[in-house]
Amino acid sequence: MQGKVCVITGASSGIGLSIAAGIGRLGAKLILIGRAPLRCTAAMEYLKDRIPAIDIDFRVADLSILSEMHRIGDEIAREEPKVHVLINNAGVLTPDRQVTDDGLELMFAVNHLSHFVITDRLKHSLAAAGPARVLNVASEAHRGYRLDFDDLQSAQHFDGRVAYGKTKLANILFTRELASRVITTGVSANALHPGRIISRPGYDAKAFTGQTVGHDDIVIDATTTQGAETALYLATEPSLADTTGVYFEHCREVPPSAEAEDDAAAARLWDESAYIAGIER
Repeated sequence: MQGKVCVITGASSGIGLSIAAGIGRLGAKLILIGRAPLRCTAAMEYLKDRIPAIDIDFRVADLSILSEMHRIGDEIAREEPKVHVLINNAGVLTPDRQVTDDGLELMFAVNHLSHFVITDRLKHSLAAAGPARVLNVASEAHRGYRLDFDDLQSAQHFDGRVAYGKTKLANILFTRELASRVITTGVSANALHPGRIISRPGYDAKAFTGQTVGHDDIVIDATTTQGAETALYLATEPSLADTTGVYFEHCREVPPSAEAEDDAAAARLWDESAYIAGIER
């Protein structure tokens, strides 16, 4: 990974931080995105303590807000003409329906739409770096669900577990459509299940209050390290250079649900997401 640029969202704790540590040890330049300034600082200190030679830059962005998704993507694209690996890892799980300042359901915004927007803003940097890789952290929680395009953001009927599962289904459908659209650009796109990992639960807004955040608060342990293994494999394994549009678990290709292989749903989700995000379809 020497000389390569890797962008990781949701990287200030948990699986994202473990992925960053793994790739950082291989010599890549890391651009990490986190929401809470204090936690980003703590995570940077954590990485530098353990990997003194690491090349790392943390960027703060609230990926529940559309303008922030666009801003951070455009900012990185201006500064990095080539991005070799993009890992869309940001994700939240909330038991109650929460609405962002844009009027979006929170999990839909963070877990799916931020992946869609940041990938779009970095598309030229990814193509310029080709072969480049986009990895979307999904979940086995996608199984058993189908997207309801008449209620895509669960405004009519909300159950936290169901809504979360649908965002993970959206991750895989987005990956499938992305792979078909970038196949001629030298960019691959794959999705993965990291395993059943105990990481930071929910959407902890307290991190913006100015409280002290130390290493004990950034949550990285054996389970998150295990959860990073498949992402690290997909980001670095040479034999996967031409593998695209695939879903992985435990570093192996596995079939997702039938609903996750629905090309019509993937194309419609792309169009709906582009409309919501204000991106040309």
